[in-house]
Amino acid sequence: MTQTNTPGSKSAGVDAGGHSKARKDLPVLILGALGVVYGDIGTSPIYAFREAMHIRPGAASSVTEILGLLSLIVWALTLTVSLKYVFFVTRADNNGEGGTLSLVALARKTFTNPPVWITVLGVLGAALFYGDAIITPAVSVLSAVEGIELVAPSLTRWVVPITLVIIVGIFLVQRLGTAKVSIVFGPVTALWFLVLGFSGLVHVIGNPAVLWAFNPLLGLQFLTTHFGIAFVVIGAIFLAVTGAEALYVDLGHFGRRPIVLAWFGLVFPCLLLNYFGQGAFVLQVGVENVESPFFEMQPEWALLPFVGLATLATIIASQAVISGTYSLTQQAIALNILPRMVVTHTSETQSGQIYMPQINTMLMIGVLVLVLMFRSSSALSAAYGIAVSGVMIVTLSLLLVVMWRNWKWHPAAVIAFGVVFAIIDGGFFAANAAKLFQGGWVPAVVAVVVAVIMWSWMAGRKRLAEKTRRDEVPLQFLVDNLAKKKPTLVPGTAVFLTSDIEGAPTALLHSLKHYKVLHEQNVILTVRTSPSPRVPDDEKVTIDAYNELFSRVVVTFGYMESPNIPKALVLARKLGWKFDIMSTSFFLSRRSLKAGPKPGNPLRFWQDRLFTRLAKNASDATEYFHIPTGRVVEIGTQVVL
Repeated sequence: MTQTNTPGSKSAGVDAGGHSKARKDLPVLILGALGVVYGDIGTSPIYAFREAMHIRPGAASSVTEILGLLSLIVWALTLTVSLKYVFFVTRADNNGEGGTLSLVALARKTFTNPPVWITVLGVLGAALFYGDAIITPAVSVLSAVEGIELVAPSLTRWVVPITLVIIVGIFLVQRLGTAKVSIVFGPVTALWFLVLGFSGLVHVIGNPAVLWAFNPLLGLQFLTTHFGIAFVVIGAIFLAVTGAEALYVDLGHFGRRPIVLAWFGLVFPCLLLNYFGQGAFVLQVGVENVESPFFEMQPEWALLPFVGLATLATIIASQAVISGTYSLTQQAIALNILPRMVVTHTSETQSGQIYMPQINTMLMIGVLVLVLMFRSSSALSAAYGIAVSGVMIVTLSLLLVVMWRNWKWHPAAVIAFGVVFAIIDGGFFAANAAKLFQGGWVPAVVAVVVAVIMWSWMAGRKRLAEKTRRDEVPLQFLVDNLAKKKPTLVPGTAVFLTSDIEGAPTALLHSLKHYKVLHEQNVILTVRTSPSPRVPDDEKVTIDAYNELFSRVVVTFGYMESPNIPKALVLARKLGWKFDIMSTSFFLSRRSLKAGPKPGNPLRFWQDRLFTRLAKNASDATEYFHIPTGRVVEIGTQVVL
């Protein structure tokens, strides 16, 4: 199989002249990182300071209180994003790839028998990401479109319908592919951050005293003097750092260096300037006269184009999380955490650019329902934090394992790092959990549903494998017996797919039982998923010959790769196997699952039925492995769980 390396992978390569391609492409990668990685966090200024300021009438009525709120935002960005994610989390790459499941794979490598709780954390983090994925497009687009209320108050009733139309449009164009959809993402996002910085700088120049907010004591003073609303304020401040997880999720697309340079070179300074500018504007006109400082601090002539640019920026932020959901789902399928789904590749050169129609439809329905339920970004902001803060805690927990076992940090250093950020991340999560009944239940319910699906799928696969293994004949025993007493041989090659490397494939047993013949060449093919994102071509295929009739072929794909069996088998020619797709038949066992009675065990009863339903709706193995349909023979069997 031809392997396509992403720009940020460690095998990105060196050109013919021996110069690093990454260095030549650095400006392009930085521009791309702006559009994909920072789209979400770049739209936070629209609503983060507004929500913090409006926690309670009078809560931000004085200069000290405004500076205290700004100080909390500044240090939340500094500690959580700049220190935790940029300096530490992005270093925990798995062969250039990032994300919760990559971190799980990295942590599991250090254990001979990985503990279950690492997998549990991975499932929890992935499930929480889905909760975030349906909220980000809703709150981002809705907050931008609400700017219309300032331009033309008479259009207020059209905010929700316009939002719904934009969201439908975002999901409908996904089938075109990330490359076509995101061709303007980088330039537009770069313009967006420049406008953010400039609009904030204008007001900071008019009131430079607002820069005193760099003093962290002002933030601590605000929390201690407003202890009654401290948790609620922290929950609003957290909105400023939503999107930080994208730095790690999209690590493999751009590499660490472009992401770091984009953050410190443009994103971080422009975000700070805009937040300071909002604070300076509020101090100038008075908190009681401000409803939405982000829009109101713009000059009247610039308001309409500013709303338009903000809408484009929120579309980009939505695109980033949608693409991330596709990638996460593909990884989860490869790691057998979710059932197979249709994956459409939208690029001939970039393997990471995919479209998943089932995920796209489910996300669109979820986002539309949220907009109709909450109808305003302020109401939705209460639902925003639980999922994101939960993912941050999962990331921290797995990062501590990597620091201890992979990086060989001293346990005292690991504990010190963990305590500091456990206080920060735990505070964010507790503050957002306090909003559970104000909308925070939405991502929590989504995460629970996804986690139940994932856990039921893994448990069902394990029980199915155990039951199948009990019923199967050992492969070596079957091969030895067929060598002694050969059935009728027919020309051609038969490839039998099986996930059990020790047992005889069910399709082979049924073929012998019903057809009473055997092909001249028989290949027992097992597809495995590596804990690495990608597997080099020279390590992808291994062949072992049992005898002149049977061979064992093991094909290993990285969890970021699309499993294409015909292309992978072409590599076997280098190992001496004469492979001709037109004279080869692929035999697959199609299991019809039936949940058996579980008297006295209601948990197993519904879990088996959920697994059965998921298996029925899973994508066909022929399509998933890209096997030519005209060369496939499916043999059905019924299994009672």
